[in-house]
Amino acid sequence: MKCSVCPRECNAERKSEYGFCGVGESFKIARAAPHFWEEPCISGSRGSGTVFFSGCNLGCVYCQNYEVSHGAFGKEVSEKELMKVFDLLIEKGVHNLNLVTSAHYAPMLAKVLKEYNSPVPIVWNSSGYEKAETLEMLEGLVDIYLPDIKYFDSAPALKYSGAGNYFEVASAAVLEMFRQVGSIKTDENGIAQSGIIIRHMVLPGNISQAVKVFSWVRENLPSETYISVMRQYTPFGKAKEMPPINRKLSAREYAIVKEKILALGFENCFFQGKESSTEEFIPNFNIEGVDLL
Repeated sequence: MKCSVCPRECNAERKSEYGFCGVGESFKIARAAPHFWEEPCISGSRGSGTVFFSGCNLGCVYCQNYEVSHGAFGKEVSEKELMKVFDLLIEKGVHNLNLVTSAHYAPMLAKVLKEYNSPVPIVWNSSGYEKAETLEMLEGLVDIYLPDIKYFDSAPALKYSGAGNYFEVASAAVLEMFRQVGSIKTDENGIAQSGIIIRHMVLPGNISQAVKVFSWVRENLPSETYISVMRQYTPFGKAKEMPPINRKLSAREYAIVKEKILALGFENCFFQGKESSTEEFIPNFNIEGVDLL
């Protein structure tokens, strides 16, 4: 069957060829391990059980997981092996299972999640560039959505991600996610059990995108919606030769964004410190968690 899972609609026959996402019909994983640098209500004290899926249907020039997203680095696993990966993470005490950049595997994951019946919340950690109708098949299977809205305007979306229709697609996807899970609900320890957190990583020289994105969120979703304004940008890949994103975000740029977003009236905001923009916070992709399968 020709693949039309994502907005690229590349129509690849994934049984015999790779799609735009760089993978075929098998699951491929680059790392599966507890992660402690997500938002506090996701990582908690015991970490989030991140499973980094190989390949990506967006392919940003600055991706911090470049070898995984662009190079599709990872190890192929079966459905049963993937469920074993989930088991091993849960045995380590993680607060949730965090499926990172898994949109291009959505139909396959829907099948696995129906069978797996996870005892901890399932987090869908995505670029936001996914079809609303594809997300519909995840209803009742995903507890927490953790999408980016990377751009508001088509020019930077086309320049940096080759997706001029990014906001049109991502905004519809976020509304579908919210329809399914609503605002964040936490347990007695402040750990998220369901709901949506909307992320945006502020790019140097592009701070207007952050303000426009969160202005749209404020106009279309409740004031209690959780948002995460990320400062962790570090130039990777082709971005190292593409001004103005060939540098880190300045303190002044982030301060301007923070002030404007706080003025919008959100009740639940996550902001990052300067220390987040270092390579120390980027996981080591060494097929940990799948190497012994």
